[in-house]
Amino acid sequence: MIHKYWDRPDSSGDFLEGGWFRTGDIAYLDEDGYLYIVDRLKQIIIRGGENIGCAEVESAMLNDPAIIEVSVYGVADQRLGEDVAATIYVDREVDVDAIRSNLKLKIAGFKIPKHIRVTTEPLVRIASGKIDKKTIQKDHQKLLDLE
Repeated sequence: MIHKYWDRPDSSGDFLEGGWFRTGDIAYLDEDGYLYIVDRLKQIIIRGGENIGCAEVESAMLNDPAIIEVSVYGVADQRLGEDVAATIYVDREVDVDAIRSNLKLKIAGFKIPKHIRVTTEPLVRIASGKIDKKTIQKDHQKLLDLE
């Protein structure tokens, strides 16, 4: 069977590799053979050689009842290449250090955001309604560059 995109006969190299269909998703199979998609490859932060899935950190942060929305992403770090950062939307005052302390109980220390930006406005979204991670990341990086 030949796998190609519709009207793009040259496209098989874009997504097939060794008989596998490359989606850009990160997944694992459990012991029963169930497939779990846990993140997108493009949503991985590489911090000093460690791969950090943004979805895992976001999920842990959303356990905090004060956090309404969160976007986790990488920001430039001179020593580590990237570091973990987050923007959180809250409707009350929060203690960022307390948020980090609570995260220590849920995820590995190297995954805890070094930079947390707090906003009382809903996070920016793209036309499809998804959080606009790229814009949020760029805005946060600009702020960090000014420091």
